[in-house]
Formats: sequence, structure tokens, C-alpha cells
Amino acid sequence: MIALAVETHCFALKQVFKISRSSKTSADVIVVKLKSGSYVGLGEAVPYARYGESLDSVMSQINAIKAYLDSEGMLSNAIQKMPAGAAKNALDCAYWDLRAKIANKPVHELLGLSKPQSCVSAQTLSIDSPENMAQAAADMGHPPLIKVKLDRDNIVDKMRAIHEASPLSKFIVDANEAWTIEDLCEVAPTLAELNVSLIEQPLPADQDADLAAYNGPVAICADESCHTREGLQQLKRYYDAINIKLDKTGGITEAVALMREAQLLGFTIMVGCMVGSSLAMAPAFLLSSEATFVDLDGPWLLSEDRANGFDFKDGVMSPAEPLLWGEV
Repeated sequence: MIALAVETHCFALKQVFKISRSSKTSADVIVVKLKSGSYVGLGEAVPYARYGESLDSVMSQINAIKAYLDSEGMLSNAIQKMPAGAAKNALDCAYWDLRAKIANKPVHELLGLSKPQSCVSAQTLSIDSPENMAQAAADMGHPPLIKVKLDRDNIVDKMRAIHEASPLSKFIVDANEAWTIEDLCEVAPTLAELNVSLIEQPLPADQDADLAAYNGPVAICADESCHTREGLQQLKRYYDAINIKLDKTGGITEAVALMREAQLLGFTIMVGCMVGSSLAMAPAFLLSSEATFVDLDGPWLLSEDRANGFDFKDGVMSPAEPLLWGEV
């Protein structure tokens, strides 16, 4: 018999985090605990309003799984039948952590992945004035990779200011569905000159077909348009890369399957995150060694992270302590 407990945790952010459609001052997350005997597995997820999720709705989905706790096999089957999203992610990751402890093998071995090492992770700038974004970039100390959140206002002016403040950095620009195809075609040549390597989800997800008109110099990455393997082949017509986030895939199980299929189709792989603690980053970190772009700086945005979390220094993300998740 497996016992299930679910909790909500709130982490204050260092500063307001603003993207094209919203802003936030804290990260509200859900933590699942699965216990079997003396073994406890943990999983963290971030409900996301863009996908119709709330703390209450995700908690309800998780609690509905209590009917399937009689055995590990029943629980695993029930989790995989859930729709992709935050609830499935928290349960799937907690299940893998529990399974690793019972089997006395780390999760990366159980999934056939290599043990992840330190890697460059993007550090994120939220939307502000050109001057403030430039100052924030300078304060980062010239990291190798910066992710820049941008809406439609002053796209080029902001990127010029940021580039001048950190001229040796490479950039990912993330529009979070805020641009038009005209915006994209107009700014992409200049963004390429400003060390922008990737433009993430420039158009709304229901306007993917408009990207057929784009022939610019910067690669385009699907985020809101890519959740699971479903529809992946069609996305190849419009996108060069995909951003794999466990709160979209519904956990590490589908994330690995999505990565493998995307690699076969020739996509560049990015692994990303919602704003959460190191517990949410730990499963996604398992994909980092096979990703061209890593964006797992959620804990870096928090005023205070969990114990045993990841370390971020000069743009390099170092592994968390084994006690956090997935190790034995």
C-alpha cells in the first residue's frame, strides 16, 4: 500500500518576474509525497494559468489518484493515463523518486540516461524598461547565456541595451506568444546581429501556420505549442527547436519520450522550467546533457531555495545534493 500526501508551498521571488502576459512576486507550487514503507518519493509541480490550471484544480486531480494506491503497478498505470500537466508531473516525478529508492538505483539509470554534470543554464531577465533590463544584465556579471523576456514594446531597443551591457553573452529571446509574424520578420535580422541564438514562441500557439512566412536568420523554438509527442511531426514544418518542460509533458516519463522522438525528427532540444524550486528542476536536469539549451534557473529567481538545491555561479548550474531527488 502506498500513502499519498500533497501540500502547497510558496516561495518569494527576489523581484517581480514579468513576462508578456503576466507578472508574479512568488512561486506557488504543489509537492507530492508518495510513501511505501520507509521510502518516500517527492515531486514538485507549478500549476499554470495559461493552461487552465490553479492550485485547487491540480490538488483535486492529484487527490483523485488515491483510489489507485493499492500497489505500485496500479499507481503507475493510473498516473500514465492522466492528462499531461502539473498534476501528472508532480505524481510522475514522485513515483520515479520512490521507485529509485526502492530499487536502490538513481532515476537516471532507471531511465537509461547518463548522469548529468554541471552545465550552462540561461539566466532570465523579465520585462522592464531598456535601461533597467540593461542594468539587470550587467548585474549578472556577463553569464554565457541570458534569456530575455520581451513583449511587443521596444523589442530592438531593449535588446541593443542588453547586448551593450553584456556583449559577450548569447541570448534566447522569449516572446511568450506576444508577437505577430510581421514583428518577427522585422526584428529577427537585427536580433541575430545582437547575439540572439534562439527566439522562443514568438506567435500565439494557434497561429503556428503563420510561421511558414518566416525565413529569418534566428532559429525558432516551440514552447506553448509543444507539450507532448502529439503533433510533434507537424511542428517540424514551423520550428527548429522545442522547449521541453515537465509541467507541460506531465513528468519525466513523457519528457524523455518527447526528447527521443524530437531528436529523431532533427529538432534542437531545449529543456526549460516554470518558476519553481530545485525540487522541480531536479527531474528536468536529467535531460541537460542531451540539450543544446538549458533554462533551469527557477531556483536562481527565488529569494530562498530548498535545502540541498542546485548552485548557480557565473551562469553555470551545478548538480544538487543527492538528498534532494532521484539519487540513492
